[in-house]
Amino acid sequence: MKAKHRVSDEQRRQVLELRRRHSLREVAEATGLPLGTVKTLVSRSGIFRDNDQHRALFTLPPIKASSETLPSVPELPPQETVTGDKEVDAVLWLRSIINTGQAALIQRAMEAAKRIKTPLDVLEKRYRDHLTTTNPGNLFAALSSFGFADLDSLASRAIEQHRLRLEGVARFGDALLADTYAEVFCIDVLRGLKADGQWGDFDKGKVAERFNAHPDLMPHTLADCLYELGYWDRLYRLRHAVDRDASDGPVEATARDWFAFGLLAEIRPRDKAEALAVFRYLVASERDDMPEAEAILCNLIG
Repeated sequence: MKAKHRVSDEQRRQVLELRRRHSLREVAEATGLPLGTVKTLVSRSGIFRDNDQHRALFTLPPIKASSETLPSVPELPPQETVTGDKEVDAVLWLRSIINTGQAALIQRAMEAAKRIKTPLDVLEKRYRDHLTTTNPGNLFAALSSFGFADLDSLASRAIEQHRLRLEGVARFGDALLADTYAEVFCIDVLRGLKADGQWGDFDKGKVAERFNAHPDLMPHTLADCLYELGYWDRLYRLRHAVDRDASDGPVEATARDWFAFGLLAEIRPRDKAEALAVFRYLVASERDDMPEAEAILCNLIG
């Protein structure tokens, strides 16, 4: 019978630390321990399974049935003379109706747009000319006319924004813009840390040191990282639908978001499915051109 391999506390600590960045076989080779022993240590530790405590903190409040605080049928925006061009002003009015996000009103506005005889792209040019004439020397004035004729895209965005506003109310009530428990955690952890650099960012090394000191709320897996990143993204979208100027939240939360993003380059994928999920996130989030992206890809392919 094989003698049971004795493992010291230091070896156990070393195995778990190495496993965060290396495969099981690589850990076995680095420590000189049998592969089976390494697998057992990692499995029994539990730290490479999804962290339920971490996910509980980075979870949005459930949607609650509540009385609607947003107007169910908003009043039609008033018709105004903006440019003096009746057809252009009519389209501007239809756009303001579409921006209510109300499906029924949007449908009526889209039907009304079909009755305008002049092609919308022609009206867009006339609107651009108006902006250029009334704002001489302003190179950016005409930019607000782009997309003027694309009412379909405007309608899709408006409906989505309205849906997000309703979801924000259902989840948070009137406290959507208040700091969440996750944000309070980030503020407390980074309290006293001074922002520096051109953009007023925190030093990433110091941020990592602070958050690593709270292992109970650290992501254990890449799936945990994606879960947290999804939390920050959804919270931003819900707030942005209500108040664009208040959608970013505290700077400490932004630092945590980038910290979690950076962990995608450090925590080894458990399997191909998890690696693929990270790759898809990287592309969909448009973060694939960030400085960390190459390290994340190298981590995924091993």
